[in-house]
Amino acid sequence: MIYEHPLAYVLGLHGVALLRAYTGEHDREFVEARIAEIRRLLDDESLKAAGVAVSRVDTVDGYRVWSSSYDEPRNAMFDFEEPTVREILDTLPTGTVLDAACGTGRYAEYAVELGHRVLGVDSSPDMLEHARRRVSAAEFRLGDLHRLPLADGEADIVVCALALTHVRDLTPVLAEFARVLRPGGHLVLSDVHHDSVFFGSIPPVLGPNGEPGRLPAYRHQPGDYLRAALPHGLQVRRCEEPRLEPSQVSVDRGDGEPEPWSAVSVEPWHHWPWSLTRLAPEAATAARAGTSATIIWHFQLGAGGNSEGSAS
Repeated sequence: MIYEHPLAYVLGLHGVALLRAYTGEHDREFVEARIAEIRRLLDDESLKAAGVAVSRVDTVDGYRVWSSSYDEPRNAMFDFEEPTVREILDTLPTGTVLDAACGTGRYAEYAVELGHRVLGVDSSPDMLEHARRRVSAAEFRLGDLHRLPLADGEADIVVCALALTHVRDLTPVLAEFARVLRPGGHLVLSDVHHDSVFFGSIPPVLGPNGEPGRLPAYRHQPGDYLRAALPHGLQVRRCEEPRLEPSQVSVDRGDGEPEPWSAVSVEPWHHWPWSLTRLAPEAATAARAGTSATIIWHFQLGAGGNSEGSAS
């Protein structure tokens, strides 16, 4: 069980902002304003009993709920990873593409448009149902990233988008990707950056009775991907970490002006944590600006293939 409290979140934002000020990113006026704001938050009686107990929900149950609204409204993370992933895919020769953890078929659809033969694999039957309706030209299979339903060397390209944050240990999954790739094949990954997970980018789901839950999310450092990939013959071709601009962090009224304190209220839990930045927009901007939203990798399997053999 997770305990989420609005006050804990906004005080955490202030803490990060003040640490950045301590190393010279902000001046005395900023520091004194943040300390005064912390005092005001601590004195706000309306926030003291606003905590929520949140359950951990596995990916199959979570995506059963999320599948009906996954594409609408558009997931904001798509804007940070999609341009680079498409740019990489555009350079690769046509062949057989595996869209691993394909979800509703976003990249399966794009790969079909590029002329590839496309296989999509996901552990969520509900997401696969959406994918089949969306991309009739692709073949979709139920399966897990740890044991993909493909033969050794069957894929020329593996693409896996915004899914590995749900995986505790990257090593067996990267080994599977290497197993199903032909020698010289390409692996294109995007994932939620550990910065984003740190600041609360963990998908919420509401249970059948409205009970709050969060999907699993792990903070993978760049070195974690490398330690999982390199022993299996996967060589780095590119890595990008798109960063947030201040305008992509701060919350305003829609006219470019920050929310005044008197207009602030704690919105329903399923809008947390991003709606909570209205409680402290300056601290939120100072804490998050320049951090990374996603991480995108392009690996290529060496001519010798998977140097450690197939995953068990």
